[in-house]
Amino acid sequence: MVTVDDVRQFARTLPRSSEHLIRDRVKFRVGKIVYVAFSRDETLMGFGFPKEEREALVAAEPDKFLMPRESDLRFNWVVARMSALDAAEMRELVLEAWRMCVPKKVRLEQQLAAERARP
Repeated sequence: MVTVDDVRQFARTLPRSSEHLIRDRVKFRVGKIVYVAFSRDETLMGFGFPKEEREALVAAEPDKFLMPRESDLRFNWVVARMSALDAAEMRELVLEAWRMCVPKKVRLEQQLAAERARP
């Protein structure tokens, strides 16, 4: 199981990412765009995800993923149960959510840096 601290450590490595506490909820943003947000009890992690693909994701793993609340259906958003995620999957989900928010130039710079860091 991953924790908010695990996400925090990873999100700190992403350019232009910042952490905020909004209405007792931890959120990570790029500029004004939220790309990851936690429930108040930190058992659920909402994250940016293409609207067109979320129903398939939730249907494929309903014990892990769920649809956002009705008021958030208009956004590119889906929710995961923290207890069902491992560290590698969390990093992949957070990274892809972050990539949806940053300018293409920043995304490409991050990809190049990641490729250089691989052994």
